[in-house]
Amino acid sequence: MTAAICLAIVLAVLVLAIGLLRARAYDPVKRLVDLVVSITVLLLLSPLLAVVAIAVKATSPGPVIYRARRTGLRNKPIEVCKFRTMVEHADRSGTITIGQDSRITGFGRMLRKTKIDELPQLWNIVRGDMSLIGPRPESFSVVDMYYTEEDRELLAVRPGLTSPGTLVYYVYHEHVPLGANADHGVEEYYSRHFLRPKLLADLHYVRHRSLAYDVVLTLQTLRIMAVSIAGGTPKFEPKFASPPPQSWRTGLPP
Repeated sequence: MTAAICLAIVLAVLVLAIGLLRARAYDPVKRLVDLVVSITVLLLLSPLLAVVAIAVKATSPGPVIYRARRTGLRNKPIEVCKFRTMVEHADRSGTITIGQDSRITGFGRMLRKTKIDELPQLWNIVRGDMSLIGPRPESFSVVDMYYTEEDRELLAVRPGLTSPGTLVYYVYHEHVPLGANADHGVEEYYSRHFLRPKLLADLHYVRHRSLAYDVVLTLQTLRIMAVSIAGGTPKFEPKFASPPPQSWRTGLPP
């Protein structure tokens, strides 16, 4: 797995270096990078993906792949693929998970910690539904109820596997214990307290996106994942399009 990631990074950097020489080539070069990296990683990690698929099927009943309906480019619906990490039909009681959600299986918890559950999204990237770097796709209910007109700028680009907003949520909010703070429902609490800093960080990316920014985010993501898997506490200081709520680090009401 380490060799595959290293090779993918080398390929990405080589292609990005060419693209940096011609800023106007950002979009086609970014798409080329998406294809080169995602296809390469899928091929190199195919044995791991097969083992994970077998383990998901063996450890809990239900499908191997979970397909989540999310907002894509220009607000068009896409099906985001993940290895299933929750009990079957868990989405009937909500699609957002925060803290120690009891619906997550034992094997699924490990997949989530390492983000291996996200690897099937490389196929979404090959298909053109997603990009390696871009705002995380949200559910239509969250977009319809909580996005401002400004937030809808995010729908002008392909959603991505990682982004500044993704890292904000992973580092600061994903494991926040809700307890009595979610009296009105997980989705509402998530949207009112965690969504705003994510969107502001992603808005900064969309307004300043470049191939160099993509390289920095790729390296930051790999660093944060490595620190987390090793049992450390990752750090991330995002840039925001405008000042976030004062409580953005904790997600708790001020």
